[in-house]
Amino acid sequence: MPIPDEVTGEEVDRSVRQELMSLPKTLAVDVARNLVMVARLLDEDPERAYAYARVALRLASRVGAVREAAGFAAYGVEKYAEALTEFRAARRMTGSVHLWPIMADCERGIGRPERALAMAGDPEVRQLDKAGQVEMRLVAAGARRDMGQPEAAVVTLQSPELASHSVQPWTARLRYAYADALLAVGRRDEAREWFARALEADQGGVTNASDRLAELDGVEFVDALDPEAEDEFAGEYPESSAEERGAAPGGRSHLSSQPEGGERPGEGYGDGRGAFGEDGEDGEDGEFGDAGHPGELDEFDEFDELDEVGELDELGDGPGPSGAGRGRRFAEDEGPGSSRAGAGRGRGRGGARDEADEPDEDGGDGLDGEGGGASAGRSQDAEGADGGEGGAGGEGGA
Repeated sequence: MPIPDEVTGEEVDRSVRQELMSLPKTLAVDVARNLVMVARLLDEDPERAYAYARVALRLASRVGAVREAAGFAAYGVEKYAEALTEFRAARRMTGSVHLWPIMADCERGIGRPERALAMAGDPEVRQLDKAGQVEMRLVAAGARRDMGQPEAAVVTLQSPELASHSVQPWTARLRYAYADALLAVGRRDEAREWFARALEADQGGVTNASDRLAELDGVEFVDALDPEAEDEFAGEYPESSAEERGAAPGGRSHLSSQPEGGERPGEGYGDGRGAFGEDGEDGEDGEFGDAGHPGELDEFDEFDELDEVGELDELGDGPGPSGAGRGRRFAEDEGPGSSRAGAGRGRGRGGARDEADEPDEDGGDGLDGEGGGASAGRSQDAEGADGGEGGAGGEGGA
C-alpha cells in the first residue's frame, strides 16, 4: 500500500512509539506509517484504512496498538466479529479497559445484545473515565432497543451527564440518543426538545439533529440540482424564480413550513447549554436507569418503578483513570472528540448476525483465553501470533 512521503511515522502517540520500540527500527517505522494512514482514513475511507491496518497487522501482530488499530479498522467496515477478536487481543496485551464500550458494541453488531448489556454491568465499567462511562451507557441503551425494550432504553440514558448543562465532547451524542429513544416510544414533543438540545451542543456536526428537527417540524429539503425535484418544484411555483422562492445556500430550498414566528430548530435555548444545573462534581454518578436527581426532568419520575421494563444494569460510579475510554490512540491527530470508543455513535442498527463472522462460542467471552476465531483474510504470520485468540503464549508476552 503506497504511503505519502510526508508521513514519517513520528505522528503516532508517544505511548504507541514506546510499544513499537520492541521492533527493529526500520520495521517500527513501517508499522508506524501504516498506523498513521489508518488514523487518517478511518472516517473518510474506512475500506482503505482497513487495508493499511491489515498491512500493519502482518508486520507486527504482537503489538497491542497494532491490534487496537486493526480492531477499529474492522469496526469501521462493519466486520464486528473480527473487530471483537482484535480488541480482545489488544486488551489482553495492554491490560487497559478503555476498549470495553466498543467491545460491547461489537457484541451488538454480531447479534448478541444481551452480552453487550451484561458487559455494561461488569466491574470493568467502574474503571472507565466519564467519557467511557457515557459511551457504555449509549451502547447499553442501544442493546435495550435491540432487545425490544425501548422504554428501558429511555431510562438507561437518563443520567447526571444528560442533565448537566456543561457541554462535553459526548454531550451532543448523548442528547441525540435520548431524543431518538423518546421518539421511539412516541414522546414526540420531548424528542423534539432533546433534538434541539443535541443540535446546540453539536459543535462538530457529529449528529444529524438538524435534519431530525426539520423532519419533526414538517420541513422538507429539495436538492435544487436534482432535475426531477426542480421539475416538481417548478410545477408548484410556475411563475417564481429560485431567488423569489427563497433558495437556501448550497442549492437547497425550504419548501414547507418553518416553525411559527420564524424560529429555527435549536433556537430558544440561551447560550447553547441545557437548562439544568452544573455538572455534579460534588454529586454522585448515576447508574443505568438512575436519573441522578436532575430536578427539572419531571418525566424521569414516571420510571421509578423499573420492574415494568426490566432491571437495569449498574453503571460504575468511579471516575476511572484519566484517558480511559478515549478510543483511538494510534495517531496524535486523533483527539478525544474524534474517538470511536463509544461505539454507539450513530448506531441505530439492530446488529444483524453474520454466522460466518461470529466468534467461536466455544472460546467463551471471558477475557482470559477468549475465543473469537481468527479474522478472515489474516496472514499466516498473524494467525500464528494470535494462537486462535485463545492462548496466552502469543500476544500475552508482548
